[in-house]
Amino acid sequence: MDYKNAGVDIEAGYKSVELMKKHVQETMRPEVLTNLGGFSGAFSMEKFKEMEKPTLVSGTDGVGTKLKLAFLLDKHDTIGIDCVAMCVNDIACAGGEPLFFLDYIACGKNEPEKIAEIVSGVANGCKQADAALIGGETAEMPGFYPVDEYDLAGFAVGVVDEKDLITGADLKAEDVLIGMASSGVHSNGFSLVRKVFEMTKENLGTYYDELGTTLGEALLAPTKIYVKALRSVKEAGVTIRACSHITGGGFYENVPRMLKEGTHAVIKKDSYPIPPIFRMLAEKGEIEEHMMYNTFNMGLGMILAVNQADVFKTIEAIKAAGETPYIVGHIESQEKGVTLC
Repeated sequence: MDYKNAGVDIEAGYKSVELMKKHVQETMRPEVLTNLGGFSGAFSMEKFKEMEKPTLVSGTDGVGTKLKLAFLLDKHDTIGIDCVAMCVNDIACAGGEPLFFLDYIACGKNEPEKIAEIVSGVANGCKQADAALIGGETAEMPGFYPVDEYDLAGFAVGVVDEKDLITGADLKAEDVLIGMASSGVHSNGFSLVRKVFEMTKENLGTYYDELGTTLGEALLAPTKIYVKALRSVKEAGVTIRACSHITGGGFYENVPRMLKEGTHAVIKKDSYPIPPIFRMLAEKGEIEEHMMYNTFNMGLGMILAVNQADVFKTIEAIKAAGETPYIVGHIESQEKGVTLC
């Protein structure tokens, strides 16, 4: 008896590392001081000494049950983008610049080509966020995961000068809410999605005119990464007074998180186009409207609040970064919360 007979192939692990190296290398930043394969990743903070009060911000998350669709469709090259997005969007939402990312892949059987495909998506996400992929772990766990399944999670660290933290403390009545379009469902609500749609390869491969693609491709569309858009707004000289990443819990849970006491967000549901995938979900699943807005992003992945005088500059900066902005509402002086009308 040896480790391989027990289900853990160390040689496959070595091959996985070799196959992923080219993807990882594409994410490097000058501050990275170590190579892939070491026991830890080192990142120099020398560049950030010029900040008055350099402050680290961090985020960790996984992809959730969206992975089930990747398994069914045997498509693993974009799921890593989702993992990075869920972490770096939270950092950017606080005003931070993502610096580096680490991933964790746990699988029933280490198939080097599949692992490298997953990591290629992680690297793609890191490039979109200008973050270095400085390390990770692939754990082969036979008997714990089915041989053809895996889990994927990640951890990101960023930096911001303390004075530039986005906290909502300066939020005022009549501030304007600007939303940025999502790419679809992103990486939340898939436990409900999988109850609504039949999870078979045939059904997910069905083409729908209203989607302009197959159901599976629409659902697997990777989460938007808003790092560059938020940076563009900052570089335009706009102070973002509050910001919300619309993830699990939709509008009703996430929008209040950006508010200070005594401020209330009013969002107009007809102020932007709702992607057809959400209408399909609501109709086929017979999901009432409040539950849709309490579960999904409904077409807006990020919402920020700015002074009325900065609206035009904000819109133009978001467009310049390649994202689609909408004026979706405003702030009022009343009990903390959100109203959708």
